[in-house]
Amino acid sequence: MGNALVWLRDDLRVEDNPALNAAVDHAEATGGRVVIAFILDEVSSGIRPLGGATKWWLHHSLTNLRARIQRLDGTLILRRGAAFDHIRELIREVEADAIFWNRRYGGAERALDADIKAYASAAGLETHSFQANLLFEPWTVRTGSGTPYTVFTPFWKSCLARPEPVRAPLNSPSTLLGMQNELLRCDAIDDWGLLPSNPDWSMGLALRWQPGEPAAHEKLARFLEQRVERYASGRDFPGENNTSELSPHLRFGEISPFQIFHAVDAISPSARAAGGDDLLEGIRRFRAEVGWREFSYHLLFHWPDLASRNFDSRFDNFTWSSPHDGRLERWQEGATGVPLVDAGMRELWQTGYMHNRVRMVTASFLVKNLLIDWRIGEAWFWDTLVDADAANNAASWQWVAGCGADAAPYFRIFNPVLQAEKFDPDKRYRHRYLGDYESDANYPSPLIDLGDSRTNALAAFADVSGQSKIVRPPVALIP
Repeated sequence: MGNALVWLRDDLRVEDNPALNAAVDHAEATGGRVVIAFILDEVSSGIRPLGGATKWWLHHSLTNLRARIQRLDGTLILRRGAAFDHIRELIREVEADAIFWNRRYGGAERALDADIKAYASAAGLETHSFQANLLFEPWTVRTGSGTPYTVFTPFWKSCLARPEPVRAPLNSPSTLLGMQNELLRCDAIDDWGLLPSNPDWSMGLALRWQPGEPAAHEKLARFLEQRVERYASGRDFPGENNTSELSPHLRFGEISPFQIFHAVDAISPSARAAGGDDLLEGIRRFRAEVGWREFSYHLLFHWPDLASRNFDSRFDNFTWSSPHDGRLERWQEGATGVPLVDAGMRELWQTGYMHNRVRMVTASFLVKNLLIDWRIGEAWFWDTLVDADAANNAASWQWVAGCGADAAPYFRIFNPVLQAEKFDPDKRYRHRYLGDYESDANYPSPLIDLGDSRTNALAAFADVSGQSKIVRPPVALIP
């Protein structure tokens, strides 16, 4: 008899979960049982602790997942601490002869997985890892010269031109063959302290979001039925509801990119004909947004320090202004006196989310107008976004700052006034989060002069851009 251990990480789902399916197949073939484990590891070397908003999401996502697993006669074990130690313990406790997981792509995560694989293999266990959370493995997409891509458009064209189709999603096993819970120690998730208290700032998150696998599929279905036709033309308008809002579900793997791609491909020819060019363009743009996530992980795999070091090393000597003079706090609080920036930052604090167009505007304001280091903004988003993603968050901040791959040129400085006039013309978004700010005597005056700060930023960034561009060489090896 061979028991199988499944180690879940950023793949909190039972459908289209290759590691889970393979473990069930193994147990059925050997007459064994399956134990599914999630380990909250924020202490192993290089592992980045979760932010407050993602901890809130994780609590509810795991609660939902445990119920789904139990309905399928499965066992979900929760542990907290160093993953290497807990996996060794579980292998002994479960009497496992095989361990299964879906691959991760951050440097510290891959190093940890490699150590555990070496230990398990030396102990005589089968170890199997799977492609589950990216459509295209980062080491398989290369330029003609064999190097990683650093520009999105050719990267995505290369992905879409591959001869092999994107694999079909896997169905959930009919049973998960779980081991009896009383045989294994399991943490109580309430003891992890993932939910805020004193004060509880999560009410707005609970009103906006429903974590879990079922909610992810409901959002995808609703988007494809009601919004994708206007996605291309309306996705930049924050006051309107034209986006999928799937990013936090993707962040925790409650839905896979394979499921999304195949759901889009399943739109019938008659529906495509009825939707016309708007639908076709909406599909193309939506797929490209999935592609940007793939590109961000491509960068993270090859440049694991994406969240901490400038991709373009010319920026290493850039002189950032001090964040300790009160301006950073006013940006964080949504009190800059610039309405679109303030509305975005208040949306973030209240809901754990910010519309993508407004993310670019608020990030540009911090980096270009206030000249505050992009890493400080990235860290704030990491703590406050429910979709804080190791690849997307870092790659997008570097893009705005001009120091990243395929970066916005240094002279691109989002003017928040013009952006508001263009993308929030009826002030619907600003009024939603600021109320009637025009007549509010307590609304703050502008923190800075947008024109003067733009001029200063252009001069500062021009000094950097005039140097020879040096991109750090990739450091990742094929696993």
